[in-house]
Amino acid sequence: MTQYVRDIMTGDPVTVAPQTSVTAVARIMRDQDLGAVLVTDGDDLRGLVTDRDLVIRSLADGGDPERTTVAGACSGDVVTVGPDEELDRAVRLMREHAVRRVPVVDAGHPVGIVALGDLAMERDPESALGDISVARPNT
Repeated sequence: MTQYVRDIMTGDPVTVAPQTSVTAVARIMRDQDLGAVLVTDGDDLRGLVTDRDLVIRSLADGGDPERTTVAGACSGDVVTVGPDEELDRAVRLMREHAVRRVPVVDAGHPVGIVALGDLAMERDPESALGDISVARPNT
């Protein structure tokens, strides 16, 4: 049976504007138990930022996280998939581009995210990654 991105994606992605401070994004991630948020300008996807991006592209450079915006920390050249595309396409894109998360867009607007953990839970729930992905956060 063919599976589609919409079948496993996490819908209603959390989005922030490019001018949002790194500190504000970090708090959103903490409070909502997220590893990534989408950066949007209005309804248009501009990038994706992960918790690792915040550390590597912002904090490690010694900038003030209250004054540094997420625009400088996010990945701007983002690979996307549509909700009605076959799940295998998302897998191929993750492999080709060495990414763990792919935003899902419909008519240019973000509607979800499909993550490596989602794929692991769907395709191999008994794997170590599948187990980790369904486990409660260690916070």
